[in-house]
Amino acid sequence: MKFSKKTQISSEIPTASMPDIIFMLLVFFMVTTVLKEYSGLPVNLPKAKRIEKLKSKRHTVQVWVSKEGLISIDDRLMGVDDVSLVMYDKRVADPQIVVSLKGDEEAEMGLVSDIHENLREVEALKLNYSSKTLVD
Repeated sequence: MKFSKKTQISSEIPTASMPDIIFMLLVFFMVTTVLKEYSGLPVNLPKAKRIEKLKSKRHTVQVWVSKEGLISIDDRLMGVDDVSLVMYDKRVADPQIVVSLKGDEEAEMGLVSDIHENLREVEALKLNYSSKTLVD
């Protein structure tokens, strides 16, 4: 006595709803993704007649200096001596790093000079001063 198979099971995966699922996932990730922006310290940037924008923010570290003498790198407050330690680690991780100094126009020049010395110690010599455009 022979038994015959009456139904054949299909091994195909239905793909009719695949574009809907992909679209829903795309919308979900777009809505839930948070892009981190460094807020830094409240500083009043000095004004300049002519400015140039950085080509890329990818290899940029922002150093904030407030008029009260606070220093912030990557939204962390630190002292002047800690700048060289943090920047050394960043230079090792990314040798093309550019330091963007966002200093308040009323910040003490002695503090900015100390930051320069610490950056020179770790050979972070690519330095950019941030400013606002002067409105005529």
